[in-house]
Amino acid sequence: MGLRREPTARQVRLGAELRRLREAAGLTGREAAALLGVSSTQINQIEYGFTGVSEKRLRSLAAHYSCTDEEWVAALAAMATDRTRGWWEQYRGQLPSSFLDIAELEHHATHRRDVESLNIPGLLQTEAYAHAVFSYRVPELPYSDTELRVAHRMQRRTVIEGPASIPYEAVIHEAALRIRVGDRPAARAQLARVLELSEADNVTVRVIPFDLDGFAGAWSTMMFAGGAVPKLDTVVRDAPHGTGFVDSEAQLASFRTLFRKVETASLEPERSRDLIHRLAKEL
Repeated sequence: MGLRREPTARQVRLGAELRRLREAAGLTGREAAALLGVSSTQINQIEYGFTGVSEKRLRSLAAHYSCTDEEWVAALAAMATDRTRGWWEQYRGQLPSSFLDIAELEHHATHRRDVESLNIPGLLQTEAYAHAVFSYRVPELPYSDTELRVAHRMQRRTVIEGPASIPYEAVIHEAALRIRVGDRPAARAQLARVLELSEADNVTVRVIPFDLDGFAGAWSTMMFAGGAVPKLDTVVRDAPHGTGFVDSEAQLASFRTLFRKVETASLEPERSRDLIHRLAKEL
């Protein structure tokens, strides 16, 4: 297999999981290479996603690492043999790689969860809302780049609206519902869109109201994507230096706990819809 110039986040994740397995077994890269009859350089390239690994070699490594979690190994094997070229590939070279990585992550996710305090979650946004968000960027994007980002975001919605839609939960602070990212008609249309999607069987929307006492979790925004097995869950967070993909077991456990805390603090779905209805009438 040739070397990849820019591995995707999914390819990097596969390599990271194999590295974790090796380190848990107490083996060095050189020792792992000897077990497969390859060079330590090749093991390093596999573990950093710069080259792929066959299912046979992956299972051989897992056996040498004494990994007995067959469900996890099968999930890793599926990642190693996946050759999907999804709709996001049409944007390669036109959008930052993180946009494509998020779309691929969602495509393979078993469920999605969002927590947002100041913006409507991307999967629930209308085209007008998304356009307003991307247009506010500094430095300002060329119109064509803004349109590409909006189109990409609209296509991402297939993960909760398409024929292969997955369970989706969103916890949104009332502040995000009240902030007029666009004009009044756009804000009204956005709330109507959230209400419409909240009626779908696979979508749950909860709201954290302003008048909730003791809520100090406004900072806890997250995008949580469920993997084929819990060990392959991923949290995506925006940071000043770019998009960050969180996948360590300890951090994932913390984010699961954090989501449960925020979810517990929010209104039940029916009461959340009532609040959104009221806010829409006020516009």
